[in-house]
Amino acid sequence: MTKCEQTTCVIFFLSCLLPLGLSQLSANQRATMFKLSELLKDATSSVWIVAQEPNPCGWKGVSCTSNNASITHLSLSDLSLTESGFLPLVCEIVSLEALDLSNNRLSSIPDGFITACGKIGGLKLLSFSRNRLVGALPTFNGFIGLQFLDFSYNSLSGNIGLQLDGLNELRTLNLSSNQFSGHVPTHLGKSRVLEHLLLSKNFFHGGIPKVIFDYHKLVLIDLSNNQLSGSLPARIGDLSKLKILILSSNNLSGEIPTNLSNIRTLSRFAANENNFNGNIPNGISRFLKILDLSYNKLSGSIPSDLMMQPKLQRVDLSYNLLGGSIPANMSSSLVRLRLGSNSLSGVIPSAKLGTLLKLTYLELENNSLSGSIPPELGSCQSLALLNLAMNNLAGRLPLELGSLNHLQVLKLQSNKLTGEIPDQITQIQSLLVLNISENLLSGGIPSSIWRLKSLTNLNLGGNRLLGSIPPSISRFNSLLELQLGRNQLSGHIPMMPSSLQIALNLSHNLFEGPIPNTLSRLSSLEVWDLSNNKFSGEIPIFLTLFRSMTQLLLSNNQLSGVIPKFGHWVAVDTSGNPRLVNTTSHPISTRKSQYKMKSVGSSVAVAVAVGTASLALGITMAILIAVSRSRRHGRVKSN
Repeated sequence: MTKCEQTTCVIFFLSCLLPLGLSQLSANQRATMFKLSELLKDATSSVWIVAQEPNPCGWKGVSCTSNNASITHLSLSDLSLTESGFLPLVCEIVSLEALDLSNNRLSSIPDGFITACGKIGGLKLLSFSRNRLVGALPTFNGFIGLQFLDFSYNSLSGNIGLQLDGLNELRTLNLSSNQFSGHVPTHLGKSRVLEHLLLSKNFFHGGIPKVIFDYHKLVLIDLSNNQLSGSLPARIGDLSKLKILILSSNNLSGEIPTNLSNIRTLSRFAANENNFNGNIPNGISRFLKILDLSYNKLSGSIPSDLMMQPKLQRVDLSYNLLGGSIPANMSSSLVRLRLGSNSLSGVIPSAKLGTLLKLTYLELENNSLSGSIPPELGSCQSLALLNLAMNNLAGRLPLELGSLNHLQVLKLQSNKLTGEIPDQITQIQSLLVLNISENLLSGGIPSSIWRLKSLTNLNLGGNRLLGSIPPSISRFNSLLELQLGRNQLSGHIPMMPSSLQIALNLSHNLFEGPIPNTLSRLSSLEVWDLSNNKFSGEIPIFLTLFRSMTQLLLSNNQLSGVIPKFGHWVAVDTSGNPRLVNTTSHPISTRKSQYKMKSVGSSVAVAVAVGTASLALGITMAILIAVSRSRRHGRVKSN
């Protein structure tokens, strides 16, 4: 071999050794990881396969420096870990910068872990989120570099005093969804560099401490779902970097500070479900994207400039004591506008409606609005939910509503609408819920009603509708509830959709003759109301065979013969049929039925899951929240 060839071989040999040496973890860290692998073999055997990958830097959840000399990040999340005895061993990896133990089943943290890991000066992130930890919050001695601490979604309890006071670099603290009590903690690092404070869904009580506002770098504060009382201190205006302030679901009261409008960075303010009173401050929405003040005791009128701010996307002022008219000027950025359950009056402003091309939810229900439904609503092509129910709206249904191709919920009940139901309404093929009950509508049910193929809830009750039910109604495949009671319908009852499950209400009409056998296909239907008609003949035996039936209302008809025996779970009312004979041991109700329509919300929960392919999942869930409203005062709070 020539000298040149020997030199080449040496260089090649050294070039092979060099990356090997650079990629080698220290012996201590390799030994620690192999011990950890052995201790956690039941949980990590499928992701840490030592025989295939002897270098821990190649294991799932392990990150190392660029030269693989030391471990910097270790994620042991989602491994269903229950025993915490291994935790002190982790702290032997002194180069750790981030340790993620979230989404496990750990119930305790050994003292040795806090002591050992507290000595790791470079540890910046520590997460025990979504475990089963109980007891008090540990005292964090050491941890001089810790910036992110997450103990959310556990069952930790007790007061928080000085346990966190030594964390001088702490930027983010998330203790939400635990069982902490006492006052809101204020010792959150002597350097006061905290930026994100999340304490929601606990049992903190008392007022919002003013010392919190000494943390001038705060960007996010979430104190929602606690038991806080008192007013919102005016010092909130000192937080010039605040972007998000969430105070929902507490017992806070008093007026909303006017200096909130001076925080130029504030994009979201949610104080819903409290006891705030007084007027809404002028200029409060100046820099906001999201404003939620629903479920309070706010009074006065809506500031004229509130909805015209260019960045504003979502406004919820529902369930307050607001009066006056709806401001005419609205931002073209609006996506959600909820003003329901107030005392608003006047007409629905129409001048700007044509520019609200992003508007997805419009809820003005349960006010005292008058005038007609603006045809300009037809230009709001993004509308998925339109609720104008329980007002004093009059006139005809605008034909332009038929162009709302993304509309899923249309609720116009309890107004004074007149005229016939236009065929254009049946062009909204995305519609899931149609409720135009309790109006003064006349004419017949459009034969084209079957075009609403996605419909799950149809309520036309309490109008002046004439004629027969169109046979095409049998073509519905998703209909769960059909309300046609309190009209003047007559004629033959056609075959009904076999999908009906919630209720069929044909009461207070002019139907006559025997109860048709075609109804025997409704085996999943719970509530039947055929009362206050002129049905005659015997009660069909097939009605006794339905296991899903819970209520059968046949009162005030002309039925005859023997009342068949029904299951004990069925409430039957046959009163007002003098030719019926009761020979069963099971008592049949002879009192007047107080039939109450099942809530639309219960059925929408099923319906939205079935027929919403046309919109994104986020829109569908938001509609579900808007329709259900099952939390406080019967409503789920907005996200």
